[in-house]
Amino acid sequence: MEFDLIARIRARVAARGDVVLGIGDDAALLQPPPGLQLVVTMDALHAGVHFPHGTAPADIGWKALAVNLSDLAAMGARPAWCTLSLSLPEGDAGLVDALLDGFLALAREHDVALVGGDTTRGPLSLCVAAHGFVEPGRALRRDGARVGDDVWVTGTPGDAAGALAALQAGAAVDRALRARLDRPQPRVAAGRALSGLATACIDVSDGLLADLGHVCTASRVGAVVELEALPASPALARFRPEMRWPWQACGGDDYELCFTAPPEHREAIARALAGAGVPAARIGRIEDGQGVRALRPDGSAWTPAVPGYRHFQDPSPLL
Repeated sequence: MEFDLIARIRARVAARGDVVLGIGDDAALLQPPPGLQLVVTMDALHAGVHFPHGTAPADIGWKALAVNLSDLAAMGARPAWCTLSLSLPEGDAGLVDALLDGFLALAREHDVALVGGDTTRGPLSLCVAAHGFVEPGRALRRDGARVGDDVWVTGTPGDAAGALAALQAGAAVDRALRARLDRPQPRVAAGRALSGLATACIDVSDGLLADLGHVCTASRVGAVVELEALPASPALARFRPEMRWPWQACGGDDYELCFTAPPEHREAIARALAGAGVPAARIGRIEDGQGVRALRPDGSAWTPAVPGYRHFQDPSPLL
């Protein structure tokens, strides 16, 4: 059954000219282009931890690849290849096909070739390793933020957390918010456009304040975030600010990009992201010190109950 599933996956995989040998051997043979650096990332998604039980298999497949492409986007990399390891409760060919429907749909959008992986029996989970390319010296990193830089975020963080909150409460879930939870859009074009403009970048997976905190730690600086400046989607804007702030500032799973840049790059950033078709907003600034401060509209400090998600400290948010 395992080899039947692998053959089933192989039959649906698109080719790339730089894949010398793909699925079907002990390992893949790949030909990186000359003069570029290889960017590698890997994330695992587990049922009940990274996606709610009952999520459509096609959405699970999409998200498994999306979270990895988001990491490449945060580095300013162009995606190329990926591997996929599947853990399945049973050797269900229909489930594999459905997972691939979403996975390969996103792969086609970004010209990503699936070049290998593994299948095994166990609780439903997907582990993806993604590979991309970036020009030497052009990678976006976490350690480049400087005092005086603006802090930006793409899109509208908080949508996925809003959907999850409704699910946990047993309430009706807004369709637009649920789409953001199930099918995040990796900001690959934005990451590429920001190369040479942003001083530091990270994707928002565990919460905006928490992930910006990683940038501050790596860059040895502090940051201020103005809650009033956080962009809200029409679906999220219906909630009063005090309710949506925890979703926007501390919720994960939107996979937007949070980045820093000098104020003199504001117009260039606006043009670059407009060309990439990705909205962005300035939400704060980098300052001397440590950590991230969040400020209410009146200038007072806002301290969230939970600043972000931690896999080994918090109970699973999706069970």
